[in-house]
Amino acid sequence: MSFNIYHNLVINASLKEVFDVVSLPNHLDNWWTLKSSGKPELHTEYNLNFTDEYDWYCKVSKVELIKSFHLKMTKSDDDWNSTTFGFDLEEANNGTLLKFSHINWPKENNHFKHSSFCWALLLNGLKNYLEKREIIPFDKRN
Repeated sequence: MSFNIYHNLVINASLKEVFDVVSLPNHLDNWWTLKSSGKPELHTEYNLNFTDEYDWYCKVSKVELIKSFHLKMTKSDDDWNSTTFGFDLEEANNGTLLKFSHINWPKENNHFKHSSFCWALLLNGLKNYLEKREIIPFDKRN
């Protein structure tokens, strides 16, 4: 049995703008990571660096330009290593519907619950980054 996190939100921005913000390192660093690298191409490796202790790696497991971007963790902590997270995008009346998933968690433990809460906060930061051009300093993000 595995456990999954899901969040949906509408962002007042185009499909391309949202796709770029969830897939390009220069944007990831403005709402999620301290520093990251990678290209939104199938099987490409991404480095997601948060601190020296949290210097994680993953590979693009699914990519469809302006529609879908998913990453499979390859080097992280034990709870995240078996997981895949992704962003599926659809047109919505006021912009883009972002459907977020973080699937295949091995346990429904405190880390799973904390990560679900953190994703909600981070996705709100992503929304504010796109809609208000607001960048939260890395040390203020959860």
